[in-house]
Amino acid sequence: MKNLLNEANNCLLCKNARCQKNCPINTPIPDIIKLFKENKIEEAGKILFENNPLSAICAIVCPHENQCSGNCIKGIKGEPVHFYEIEEEISKNYLKNMKVTKPKSNNLKVAVVGSGPAGITVALDLAKKGYDVTIFEKNEKIGGVLTYGIPSFRLPESIINLIGQRLKEYGVKIKINSLVGPVVTLDKLFEDGYKAIFIGTGVWNPKKLNIKGETFGHCHYAINYLKSPHLYDLGQKVVVIGAGNVAMDAARSAKYYGAKKVYITYRRDFEDMTATKHEINETKNEGVLFNTFKSPVEIVDEGIILADTKKVTNEDGSTSLITIENSEKLFECDSVLIAVSQEPKNNIVINNKGLDVKRGGLLYTNEFGQTTREGVFACGDVAHGASTVIEAVVAAKRISKSIDEYIQNSLMEEIEFTS
Repeated sequence: MKNLLNEANNCLLCKNARCQKNCPINTPIPDIIKLFKENKIEEAGKILFENNPLSAICAIVCPHENQCSGNCIKGIKGEPVHFYEIEEEISKNYLKNMKVTKPKSNNLKVAVVGSGPAGITVALDLAKKGYDVTIFEKNEKIGGVLTYGIPSFRLPESIINLIGQRLKEYGVKIKINSLVGPVVTLDKLFEDGYKAIFIGTGVWNPKKLNIKGETFGHCHYAINYLKSPHLYDLGQKVVVIGAGNVAMDAARSAKYYGAKKVYITYRRDFEDMTATKHEINETKNEGVLFNTFKSPVEIVDEGIILADTKKVTNEDGSTSLITIENSEKLFECDSVLIAVSQEPKNNIVINNKGLDVKRGGLLYTNEFGQTTREGVFACGDVAHGASTVIEAVVAAKRISKSIDEYIQNSLMEEIEFTS
């Protein structure tokens, strides 16, 4: 706590704080730091939770270098204030000790499909308003990407369990191992009296490399591997294809669970990687090695064949990536993990009429989160593609308001029709 107080004392409490302006959910950072310095921890925790119910998680997994810390004025000439460390301490304590008063029920049912960041946020927001919310989660644990995509050594499962406990205290019902789509259809949910349905099922279908050998036994998709990394026997030498945060998490997990040598292989350079600098540095610090300017050609029994690539400058000043002819070489390894993005599963779309999709299988929604089917809403990765946890929370808070307005307007129309 003393070190965190020193961190708080370094804050200038700017009136027009750049850190707050660059926080996607507009966390009142100077106010929180002021309360922390005054030892008003519970008050600060309540503000954080009301503003962002996943504050304890975002403090750990947000790309702070692009948001609060990366825009701290003290970071221009020195070390920025690491607000997220203070936020984590406050939010974890508040989540652990908060007292929940269950709101009076309005007897209106809402179904939330998926319990990732968006689903949790929508469920909490609507439960606070008195809605009878049921979460349908296809896995045995809630959390979505928080549980099955981010390694537990990065994001402790205890935090997600606490959130699950708070959901239940607010009256939210959680149905685990409940897949919505083929058997439990949207029609069935509406028939059972749900006034609205929210879809927040994330993006869980891995994208293929479309190279020969992808089905071999020593080749796995990183998003599948991260669901239960302790069950995989990857051997001693592992190659991860890709350079996003999923690739970094997969590489770190492989190292954590016993692989001696783990390589991130990417066809471009560090500056082009989509993973945050913090994630890349953490991955390096844990002993993962990087092969840049290498492109996968074929997966073989002995490992993977890679070709050299290089950047070239075009006449108009732009750059292109080309593969160097006859540069293919075998890179021996025991396992290959493919981490080149994900797309939504289509079990809901295939089995339920009226849901239109965009390119890549993403659900089509308008600015209010409404899909092309009446009463069905969506946001987060399933509608906008893979994004950060905080972006999912921001979208979910907006869409929960849309759902509330939709239901209330529907009730008014029913009254007018019957009167």
